[in-house]
Amino acid sequence: MLVAPRVFEDERGYFLETWRAERYREAGLPASFVQDNLSRSVRGTVRGLHYQVGTPQGKLVSVVRGAAFDVAVDLRRSAPSFGRWFGTVLSDENHAQLWIPEGFAHGFLALSEVCDFAYKVTAPYAPADERCLRWDDPTVGIEWPAVEPKILSPKDAAAPSLADAEVFA
Repeated sequence: MLVAPRVFEDERGYFLETWRAERYREAGLPASFVQDNLSRSVRGTVRGLHYQVGTPQGKLVSVVRGAAFDVAVDLRRSAPSFGRWFGTVLSDENHAQLWIPEGFAHGFLALSEVCDFAYKVTAPYAPADERCLRWDDPTVGIEWPAVEPKILSPKDAAAPSLADAEVFA
């Protein structure tokens, strides 16, 4: 679900609420969040595609500085959208947020020289439950923007394809 918060702008800058429980609940986000995360990436960095089994996480993500191409992949085998992806640009200019429910892999590509990315998650990070899906798996077919080089962690570079990944029922 793509969320467009109300932004109040004037000559001083802008103000927006990044989370208000009752309003987001009315929009269909049933989550309560237990952890906030912030990452900084340089242009060309690919983070993901990450997810957790056992303690799956719902994520509300946004970019607070710069821009990123953000992606979610449905890993719920029983869903009609299994293996399909959704991608959008999140930036400090559009203020958009993306809600990624449990059962989805998530990742992004930093488009700006510096990209500060904020996450609100519904379950704490559990290293033993973390899994990765290959960011460039041809069976998923994500259409990543043409930004080079693609900088990956060793873990993300070695991630399995969808055919070999541990997925949800």
